[in-house]
Amino acid sequence: MKFDWNNPYPTIRMPVMGRNVVSTSHPYAAQAGLKILQQGGNAIDAAIAAAAALMIVEPVSNGLGSDCFAIVWDGKELHGLNASGVAPQAWSPEYYAKKYGMTASGVANRPMRGWDTVTVPGAIAGWEALHQRFGSLSLGDILHPAIEVAEKGYALQPILQHKWAAAANELKDFPGYAQAFLPNGRAPLVGERFCFPAAARTLKMLVKNGFRDFYEGEIAKVITDYSQVGGGAMTIGDLKNYQCDWVKTIYQKIKGSDGKNYQIHEIPPSGQGIGALIALGILENFDLSSFPIDSVESQHIQIEAMKLAFADVYQYVADPRSMVVTPEQMLNSNYLAERAKLIDPSKATHFECGMPGSGGTVYLSVADEQGRMVSFIQSNYMGFGSGVVVPDWGISLQNRGYGFSMDPKSTNVVAGGKRPFHTIIPAFLMREEAGGVVPQMSFGVMGGDMQPQGHLQTILRMLKYGQQPQAACDAPRWKVNKDFTLDVESNLDSKTVEGLKNKGHILKKIDDPYMDFGSGQFIWRLSDDLQDGYVAASDSRRDGLAAAY
Repeated sequence: MKFDWNNPYPTIRMPVMGRNVVSTSHPYAAQAGLKILQQGGNAIDAAIAAAAALMIVEPVSNGLGSDCFAIVWDGKELHGLNASGVAPQAWSPEYYAKKYGMTASGVANRPMRGWDTVTVPGAIAGWEALHQRFGSLSLGDILHPAIEVAEKGYALQPILQHKWAAAANELKDFPGYAQAFLPNGRAPLVGERFCFPAAARTLKMLVKNGFRDFYEGEIAKVITDYSQVGGGAMTIGDLKNYQCDWVKTIYQKIKGSDGKNYQIHEIPPSGQGIGALIALGILENFDLSSFPIDSVESQHIQIEAMKLAFADVYQYVADPRSMVVTPEQMLNSNYLAERAKLIDPSKATHFECGMPGSGGTVYLSVADEQGRMVSFIQSNYMGFGSGVVVPDWGISLQNRGYGFSMDPKSTNVVAGGKRPFHTIIPAFLMREEAGGVVPQMSFGVMGGDMQPQGHLQTILRMLKYGQQPQAACDAPRWKVNKDFTLDVESNLDSKTVEGLKNKGHILKKIDDPYMDFGSGQFIWRLSDDLQDGYVAASDSRRDGLAAAY
């Protein structure tokens, strides 16, 4: 790919190049991963180290009670990992109806925070699976940077502090939250030091006893005892029986402006990554590059494709054991070609789902000089997740259970041992060559339902328009909401914004651009023989850093 190395957008970031690269949403985490690479660890070791550090330095978005997903290129083949949690066995619509009553429409009420939103945390099991299969350094070495920063502390950066303070009033009375995250009775200030010795204690216990301690040892007992005290349903059996899954990735082919065929890979459902693939497949039926990159015509068609994708995602995506259609059916090229015909170039449309034929998040990317690449994402969901933190252990728990439906007719209806609809999605780009496929880029964009939209927009900028990764990352974004209204960043060209309005798109006012438009990390391989290393980008919408040597 012959990139245009100019960047037409206002930015403080430049692309970073090196033979070993770590790109994350916080400088400490990027440096933690780089330190592991310098000590002789591989990209997988570095990814775990960076993920552990992010739990300490960006606790708004993730913690020891998170879920995670990963796509790994081990130098020879691609591997997918689903380490998202499952519902406690006690959960059912009846469980929620008994505790919270019924809505006017006849389904059970559900909380947004608290113990009854906490599915079994999968992140630590995900680290274990990655380390067992690919790791080369000891747990002590890999977790040392995170333990060190937890004990010594760090000064809060501006964007992180803004989100921390915004969550404080809502969560201050949740079990364990104030003790962990409101030192001096308030959120820390910009530049103020925050220490997290409780989380360091848990990490040290994992080094001593291994990752399984979280699921069947002393840590597991602490979690479940606290659940019982707080009225939660989580049991020691729920933790002990949990296993993450190695999965085969799903992908969509698209042709780049260089004439090459590329494959965009995602983790299969219950995640929403398939939404990006559906939209990309629809867009292959248009000559997108015939329109200027930031024109209303180009953006309109992309937005409509994303709306079509979401219509199907929200209807069909759930735990794959419950889905009534398969990912293969949803990605069928003939089906997507028919869906593409529904797009009217002249106006916005509110789409319904089709019928396929039978047949608070952190993201990081790491690449090493041996060619291994990791696309890794980890999240507690909404800011600080459930709001529940296990006292003295620093285990802040996600609220992924809020992703379930309470409607018994839904494929995503809550049930014990089932995974909810998930928003966090790592991605990976492969390039087709005569001898097969070769790795091209490890990438991801965090931020709720912005994630597949971020994948779509950035990948099209690189592959269809030749924008270099940092420019594609810095470019203004739009976001389709669940009601099909549209959010646009303030720096999107005013003529394009007016053009979208004229086509019938309903624009909303943006109060929180930090979350609304996500944040990405990208590592692009510059040559197949690795002699030129990589070029990396880190999104200026967060406090992040791409670090290399």
